[in-house]
Amino acid sequence: MGTLGRVVYRVGFWVRETGQALDRLGCRLQGNYAFQEQLSRHRTIMNLFDKLPTVAENVFVAPSAAVIGDVKIGARSSIWYGCVLRGDVNHIRIGSETNIQDNTLVHVAKTNISGNVAPTIVGDKVTIGHNAVLHACIVEDQSFVGMGATLLDGVVVENGAMVAAGALVTQNTRVPSGQIWAGNPARFLRELTEEEKVFILKSADNYSNLAEIHAKENAKSFEEIETEKLLRKKWAEQSDDYDSHLGIIREKPTVGISFGNKGPLKVTN
Repeated sequence: MGTLGRVVYRVGFWVRETGQALDRLGCRLQGNYAFQEQLSRHRTIMNLFDKLPTVAENVFVAPSAAVIGDVKIGARSSIWYGCVLRGDVNHIRIGSETNIQDNTLVHVAKTNISGNVAPTIVGDKVTIGHNAVLHACIVEDQSFVGMGATLLDGVVVENGAMVAAGALVTQNTRVPSGQIWAGNPARFLRELTEEEKVFILKSADNYSNLAEIHAKENAKSFEEIETEKLLRKKWAEQSDDYDSHLGIIREKPTVGISFGNKGPLKVTN
């Protein structure tokens, strides 16, 4: 990127930052008065009246996710792209090292059909698959909810249980520990195998590690991204057959360059 391009980028950056600062100042001046937003500007972490999300410092919340209202998220958990956690009429609690995968909806109810308070509570080391719906339910530690599953009001998924992909768990159903439930409506399928129990824990660990990678990538500055693009292009690795076919003679880097999947690009002596 040339000097002129960097200058234009910086001017645009300053203009946007100034606009956001003025927006924040305006919100403070308005105090408790509501205002109508004419243009949609996504806010990942958003308070609702006096309800403010509490998110641990090392949690990954994807840029397109929405965490709204009375929501608390524990350490090393991850809220993936397109997720909505809406704690308005009740609270949502997410434990530590839990992953809520892409496009999942987590909501609450003021009271369930029995008249009891109905928050949504998800424990530690829980995996919630893509496109799941959790509504006023409890998912205990080290459990697994498959892709596209729906848990309705009053459902309790006990410690170490599994709800299969696409299952509909109806109101006030309890999924016992060590079992897998599937179907619509969900019914007991069988006991979990030892391999599946290990898989549940491994899934939680894998997503905690993957979330760190995504968090680092999302935190990169514009200059870092552009530098890495140039380095990748210059030192792109291809087979000798590929290069000889195209008649390319590639330079070899004088320093070690890592393009691994364990974090951002690294240049080492």
